[in-house]
Amino acid sequence: MNNLRFKALEKIAQQEYVAFSPKMNRLDSFAANVFDERKLQNYLSKPAFKEMMLAIKKGTQISRSLAEQIAQSMKLWALEKGATHYTHWFQPLTGATAEKHESFLDFAKDGRVISALDGSQLVQQEPDASSFPSGGIRNTFEARGYTAWDPTSPAFLFGKTLCIPTIFVSYTGEALDYKTPLLRSISAVDHASTEICKFFDKTVTKVIPTLGWEQEYFLVDRMLMASRPDLILTGRTLLGHSSAKGQQLDDHYFGSIPTRMLSFMNELEEECALLGIPVKTRHNEVAPSQFELAPIFEEANLSVDHNALLIDVMKRTAEKHNLEVLFHEKPFAGINGSGKHNNWSLATNTGVNLLSPGKTPMSNLQFLTFFVNTIAAVHQHQNLLCASMMSASNDHRLGANEAPPTIMSVFIGKQLTKVLNDLAQVSEGKLSPQEKTDLKLNVVGKIPEILLDNTDRNRTSPFAFTGNKFEFRAVGSKANCAKPMTVLNTIVANQLQAFKEKVDALMDKDAKMKKDDAIFNELRDLIKQIKPILFEGDGYSENWIKDAKKRGLNQASNTPEALKAYVSPESIALFTKQNVLGERELEARFSVDLEQFTLALQIEGRTLGDLARNHIIPTAINYLNTLIENVRGLKEIYGDEFKDKAKEQMLLIERISSHIAEINSGVNDMIEKRKNANLISDDLKKALAYCNDVKPCFETIRYHCDKLELLVDNSLWPLAKYRELLFAH
Repeated sequence: MNNLRFKALEKIAQQEYVAFSPKMNRLDSFAANVFDERKLQNYLSKPAFKEMMLAIKKGTQISRSLAEQIAQSMKLWALEKGATHYTHWFQPLTGATAEKHESFLDFAKDGRVISALDGSQLVQQEPDASSFPSGGIRNTFEARGYTAWDPTSPAFLFGKTLCIPTIFVSYTGEALDYKTPLLRSISAVDHASTEICKFFDKTVTKVIPTLGWEQEYFLVDRMLMASRPDLILTGRTLLGHSSAKGQQLDDHYFGSIPTRMLSFMNELEEECALLGIPVKTRHNEVAPSQFELAPIFEEANLSVDHNALLIDVMKRTAEKHNLEVLFHEKPFAGINGSGKHNNWSLATNTGVNLLSPGKTPMSNLQFLTFFVNTIAAVHQHQNLLCASMMSASNDHRLGANEAPPTIMSVFIGKQLTKVLNDLAQVSEGKLSPQEKTDLKLNVVGKIPEILLDNTDRNRTSPFAFTGNKFEFRAVGSKANCAKPMTVLNTIVANQLQAFKEKVDALMDKDAKMKKDDAIFNELRDLIKQIKPILFEGDGYSENWIKDAKKRGLNQASNTPEALKAYVSPESIALFTKQNVLGERELEARFSVDLEQFTLALQIEGRTLGDLARNHIIPTAINYLNTLIENVRGLKEIYGDEFKDKAKEQMLLIERISSHIAEINSGVNDMIEKRKNANLISDDLKKALAYCNDVKPCFETIRYHCDKLELLVDNSLWPLAKYRELLFAH
């Protein structure tokens, strides 16, 4: 019993975990390590600060002299806080964050040592782009890429490094990251929404998409994880028999947080406070060792940055507590996986949530306009929204009675469903005074203030309205929020533009038709069109799959097929029209996502083959030899009568030998199919080969490995078991 698994269990049993003691007042220290507006104002002159605020809020260009002032201010602030380096912090298509640290140290012309960060270094840098995924946008020998400062997301101090959020583009100006298209989509939905808002309130000059993510994750002991090459290399357990106890008692959900995990959370929240990440909620999730944290809603771009930063902070904080954070959507079979629910809404510069019902007919008409148009956008571009959530890891979670299915549907609740049905029955043309009065009463009377709580949280719906926002529940826990948010912003912007054009056309066609009548008429037509995607029932049921097909809703059969939506003629036309992504950029993302899918399965296949042949089979043979020696001993003692005495041992030998043979055969089959898949040059065909041919081999191999786990002596088993990973705290 000298293997790593038992050493880890012994250490867990001996160690006492003390609750983390808060080191500071989180309210007083909030954003202490962020160079935010308040600090910027302290360092800049009034004219310079005013110019900077215009650049942030209205997108005006930052002058070279202002950039120089801001760079000097940032440097001074960072040095006062003990910083030694600065970096352009960006989010390439790897899904992780990236940074290249530069020392503040420099030499003056006279040889003196000085600290340096000037305006040009702040605004733009030139990291090597050759090793980042580009999807063919640039050749390997064309290594040049540019990071450019995003002034709308404040710089922050992480350790002793000043991190400056930036976009990342190729030398041709094409996006190589997630932030660039997100910022473009924010601009698109801002412009389209502001134009619609002017129907209702002329003072609205800006609309901001907001995001509140709910991050689910697992925490496991770091030493136990070290005995699992599959968890280390792939983020999930490729084999492992279910624990006798899992989540069936529902005793973990919202239960008391274990001391060790609570200690980690307390320190994590202190780090988040310093970085201005407004973490609000923490709780136990459904599965054992699974947890969730959620922040206060923020502007979408900042919220995406905070989620990407949070993942780094969580990993570093967990190390201090000898824990490991698992962000894979399905790290353990047989229990719930993890998602990252994206709660999205639109807010005006006047402080109005456009997806929140009001107290007057006009405010509710505005609410209905944005509410119905958002659903219409999802209905029209359901394939694209589905593609934004699909990945090799999220495939394991979606539709598995724990997460929404890949059929895109929208849940709005019974009350709003009735309101929309009533609106759809209004006669065409101008509304009579009585109809308008009745309609206003319907709108006001049936969307009261308590609407915020009038919809149940349908966990089987991938896209649900929850009172004052839409919750995109199908997004995976590993995903960068920018990906689905870019798609959602873009399709809503496009739909709002089309809506305005039709309303304007109705008023132009009939000069006597008032604005309210035109809006009601167009909303009525849209409500009729979106009915197929509205669904209030159980998204897990077999009947829904059949019903959805009749409704004409798409169900993605696998990730490679779903990703094709990115390069459809409709998507290319949409993204180019909204100036969010060009055709080459879309093709590049399609290629990168396919490659990431293939590589994920390739790594899993290699890891599983290694585990099966170098860990499981030798362990099983070792135990087999022990059984054989036992049988030989019984034969020496009992002679010809040993067969009756060794019946169970002989049966066990036969079963173990059979499983070993099946595992070896399965690995051979998988390797052969992987070789065939690797010969395919076309990205889509290669991904499909891995999906349809290689991936099914995993379950066959796993089945026999898991059977051996129940047969082989526990003291010999080399890998940490589910009962230990999930319950050893």
